[in-house]
Amino acid sequence: MTNKVRGHIQLHPFHLVGPSPWPILVSFSLLSLALSLGLTSHGYIGNLYALFLSLLTVLYGMTLWFKDIIAESTYLGDHTIAVKRGINYGFLLFVVSEILIFASLFWAFFHSALNPTIELGMAWPPAGIEAISPAELPLLNTIILLASGVTITYAHHALINGDRTNTLYGFIYSTLLITLFVVCQFLEYKFSSFTLSDGVYGSTFYSLTGLHGLHMIMLIFMLAVCTWRIYNYDFTNTSHVGAETTILYLHVLDVIWLFIYIIVYWWGS
Repeated sequence: MTNKVRGHIQLHPFHLVGPSPWPILVSFSLLSLALSLGLTSHGYIGNLYALFLSLLTVLYGMTLWFKDIIAESTYLGDHTIAVKRGINYGFLLFVVSEILIFASLFWAFFHSALNPTIELGMAWPPAGIEAISPAELPLLNTIILLASGVTITYAHHALINGDRTNTLYGFIYSTLLITLFVVCQFLEYKFSSFTLSDGVYGSTFYSLTGLHGLHMIMLIFMLAVCTWRIYNYDFTNTSHVGAETTILYLHVLDVIWLFIYIIVYWWGS
């Protein structure tokens, strides 16, 4: 494949990215965020200003970076089939890394749940811990996520068939359902009888559900951006890598939540 790039003939199908300030900005912003989080958690910083400033800088840099990527793919035509394939492979590797992170947290949960020590009262949940009922908010959240899987699959099929209206509705409904899930999880945390500092049960419970909740917040932003891009006619039935990766991410998080519900809420209670 040949493309003209700045007056020259390009003899390969790959996109050679030009100089950009965003990777170095996001890198230092992430470093600042990690240091601020660690120092604030251990009491070396007495307020949350540094943490919020670092978080805003990360979001600012990522927004401008993704804006450039969207422009390169949609308006400049730099994303060829080979580039799209590479993006898909890269996102699949990212998903594998996410699965491994959750696998390590499930391992930590099982390590204590299968053989509770004398310090835990030889029981799981530990003595004095009132577990959250799996038949209340967790069950509602599971139904909400299953419904979001249906709406996003409906949107995916509509997108492949070139039906822009139903694609837009599917993404809007999915965004609202994921937002409702996060709100319900917030209410669950607010009225829970135990906290992150209540021993190994609190640590593993909030690490698993909290990390999943953080990913759901990220998913809301991804769905919102895709909804805006569909409204802006950015996607076609043959070119929609951003929508495909977002749909895959939603399905992966749905499956992970099913494991969390079965293991942590139902079996673990």
